[in-house]
Amino acid sequence: MNWGQLLQAIRDIMDVNLFRLAGTVVTLGSIVSACVVLAVGWVLSSLVRRAVQRLVGGTGAHRRHGAQVSQRLVHYTIMLLATLLALDVMGVNVSALFAAGALFAVAIGFAMQNITQNFVSGVILLVERSIQPGDVLEVDGQVIRVEEMRIRSTVGRTRDDEELIVPNSALVASTVKNFTMRDSLYRVRAPVGVSYGSDMSRVRQVLEGVANGFPGRHSARNPMVLLTGFGSSSVDWETSVWIDDPWSARIVLSELQQASWNALKAAGITIAFPQLDLHLDADVVAALGGSGGGGEPPAT
Repeated sequence: MNWGQLLQAIRDIMDVNLFRLAGTVVTLGSIVSACVVLAVGWVLSSLVRRAVQRLVGGTGAHRRHGAQVSQRLVHYTIMLLATLLALDVMGVNVSALFAAGALFAVAIGFAMQNITQNFVSGVILLVERSIQPGDVLEVDGQVIRVEEMRIRSTVGRTRDDEELIVPNSALVASTVKNFTMRDSLYRVRAPVGVSYGSDMSRVRQVLEGVANGFPGRHSARNPMVLLTGFGSSSVDWETSVWIDDPWSARIVLSELQQASWNALKAAGITIAFPQLDLHLDADVVAALGGSGGGGEPPAT
């Protein structure tokens, strides 16, 4: 067999009809061509992603996350175009396929509305970058640190080392506190109540000394001492300091409260607790004593 016959045999094999797709006859040659297009698209996506990593990537967590988001979007875009081109190479009418796909997508959307909503919300979060890995959030009353952002959900870790999986739609549709979006400064507030007989000027002086000398506070912002109210058993004060790590707020609050307790105790200032004064009328006491029943008579 000469080269001409060999090439003709290969052409005959490639022209074998395998099946029909969207009214188009699919041959072995068209499938091979489509696979080549997809392979080229994959290689091109890999090269572009490496270029994006060099241009956008860095050592910071936010820069690494930005590079990952850009790489995902580039990969999805290139592979989508490569898939459409591969279908076109196979002779499939892409416009007709789009029309059928649109109807199919609507049906799937109604059946999987929640998953679709989370998917779209994940794309929004990836594009907006308002929430990124490493951020400290408050979601449904729980403080979490973002560990991983997926296309459907976001994985966070609570202060009790519990993994929390949050649907992306919950992060997009509801109000979420992001303590580290622009900076990591966070205010810790320590309330305390002193007795009404205390010298309030002295109380302020002691609490200001605690706040100014507190070792865990951030020096960029001044602490604050406020008289917040007059309770039923105490005069209420609040000492607040700024820290640069919202994740450790509970530990810092404990240390600040301990320091306030020690300073007030050393200054002789009483930290109030609930009390109840009971005043009895003398006639009422005498009447209760006289109706004691089987009790002993009063001494004469």
